[in-house]
Amino acid sequence: MKTIRVENLTRDYGHGKGVFDLSFDVHKGESFGFLGPNGAGKTTTIRHLMGFLKAKSGRCTIDGLDCWTDSHIIQKRLGYIAGEINLFNDMTGSGFIKFMQAYRGIASNKRTVEMIELFDFNPDIRIKKMSKGMKQKLEIVTAFMHDPDIFLFDEPTSGLDPLMKNRFIDLVTEEKRRGKTILMSSHLFEEVERICHRVGIIREGKLVAVDALDELKAKQMKKYIVVFENKESAADFASEFIQSKVISDHQVEVAVQDNINDLIATLHRYPLANLLAPKQSLEEAFIQYYGD
Repeated sequence: MKTIRVENLTRDYGHGKGVFDLSFDVHKGESFGFLGPNGAGKTTTIRHLMGFLKAKSGRCTIDGLDCWTDSHIIQKRLGYIAGEINLFNDMTGSGFIKFMQAYRGIASNKRTVEMIELFDFNPDIRIKKMSKGMKQKLEIVTAFMHDPDIFLFDEPTSGLDPLMKNRFIDLVTEEKRRGKTILMSSHLFEEVERICHRVGIIREGKLVAVDALDELKAKQMKKYIVVFENKESAADFASEFIQSKVISDHQVEVAVQDNINDLIATLHRYPLANLLAPKQSLEEAFIQYYGD
């Protein structure tokens, strides 16, 4: 079942900024990572999903509800963390929490207290005196306090210290285990690898890749570290094999797109000490789409 749908979404700000004919789905119970640098269109997409922006063409739906015409329903149901935090500066943290509880029609509950304690948040401080990290914690509390089934996160850990980042990732991992649907934009590859089933890569407002995390990594150039018995062999091999570079006297890094038969045939003529296959990373897959 497709819980989140983006269909041919276009919003053109000019000068190549915006999103252009963007389409993807997030299935029920899936965690979907949305990757791209600043300005690629991640936040614009999420703002359309929240109903803050009206599509110039195309449409977005969540649970079958139109994200623009039914935005008042969607905003109450979802757990949302904004990339650019704009809160009511004159309110205290507790005042904002009560405001959001009233907006959603829920009473103060155990879940709210648990979130406050988990993220070591002081709700008595006025928002205008809060650091970015404290504001981020407040957004996390209000995103999780009503135990929603669907989450939209836009760079959710950008203001958090390493300890709080780990707590957030652990919390989201537990929500994932509970079958929640999660769409998360991030530029932190480790976060996405720990949380997401599937990944979309956006470049200049266009989706350039959508695939399961393991499949996306499998499609990239495979890298190997070849350890030779002597530095002369390392230098000779590096000059013969095109996609290679010497990284130490005895070690050469090689990149292979698909078939490693040519590599094996070439290595057969050299004295080897070892052949290492480092773990492929999401970051390396991402760089292939942004490397030029």
